[in-house]
Amino acid sequence: MDINDMEDEDLGFSRNYFLAKESGTSAKKSWHKLSDIDLVPEEELRAVALDLKPKHEKEVKALMDSYRNLYQDWVFELRCGFGLLMYGFGSKKNLIEDFASTALTEYSVLVVNGYLQPVNIKQVLAAVADLFWDQIKAKRKTTGNLSNVQQPYNTKSTDDLFSFLDGSLAEENDSFVCVVIHNIDGPGLRDSDTQQSLARMAACSHVRVVASIDHVNASLLWDKKMVHTQFNWCCHHVPTFAPYKAETMFHPLILAHSGGSQTAKTAAIVLQSLTPNAQSVFKVLAEYQLAHPEEEGMAVNDLYTICRERFLVSSQVTLNSHLTEFKDHELVKTRKHSDGQDCLYVPLSTEAIQKVLMEISQ
Repeated sequence: MDINDMEDEDLGFSRNYFLAKESGTSAKKSWHKLSDIDLVPEEELRAVALDLKPKHEKEVKALMDSYRNLYQDWVFELRCGFGLLMYGFGSKKNLIEDFASTALTEYSVLVVNGYLQPVNIKQVLAAVADLFWDQIKAKRKTTGNLSNVQQPYNTKSTDDLFSFLDGSLAEENDSFVCVVIHNIDGPGLRDSDTQQSLARMAACSHVRVVASIDHVNASLLWDKKMVHTQFNWCCHHVPTFAPYKAETMFHPLILAHSGGSQTAKTAAIVLQSLTPNAQSVFKVLAEYQLAHPEEEGMAVNDLYTICRERFLVSSQVTLNSHLTEFKDHELVKTRKHSDGQDCLYVPLSTEAIQKVLMEISQ
């Protein structure tokens, strides 16, 4: 047999092999659909997941204790003007909050949950400015000399807030507000404008940022200037192997049916991250909706009147800031009343609203 005959035989064998595989796979093609799977309720699946017993508890505890030995080094890096960026497998939420509550007691701390829905950066800046203003008042309380510093809540633009936080107050050189950002790469913070605002805030002389990242492409959010000049990151590999309970609460489980109870739980977690006054404003609207189920919603003027009577808000501007926060997190929506006026309503079922009120009242 010559070489050409051997090549023809090999080609024929290969052709028959792939034809057989093709016919075999076509005969075994399944017509089942994903919708045919008997999925369990999402609440039940999450409950089972919460009951899973953690493994290697001793090793994890030893790992966390080793990180606590680094707290003073991290504080030193913050005082030197660096920002701390924590990465590694596992939730860093408890670790960072433990660091803030034990090692940053001399400074004001603001926590931003980046794993929530879109965050209002203007409100974050205003809150940081208010905290820094409180630091100034505490240090100058004995002298009473506050006339040469403008109160941040009197400002009307983000530029004014940035100027205040980047001011050159000689006696306040060692004072700063630490902004803790859980998941700075979260869905609500990934857009370019938000990252630019956060970087500009981090570059202020009286602001330090401690943030965590988990997304594999998180570094693509920043350019070289943002990394080395504005955020001025000092990166730390701190795997905790802790479950992402809070961070994944807002992501639907693939193998579960979503339900109203889970929606109520999500809304309650969002509300618990807001101020007590904001929670009380939401309670007013929710209780009104429960008491008047036949109505299309509550008029903004009526909500303002009740909230002002209960000393929950001092002005329409304050109420509007709360409503903006609610709308950003889709806790409250607006629709036209039959008389043409805009009215507010909570886009949840009666049962879900009752569960939310119970959660935030505990």
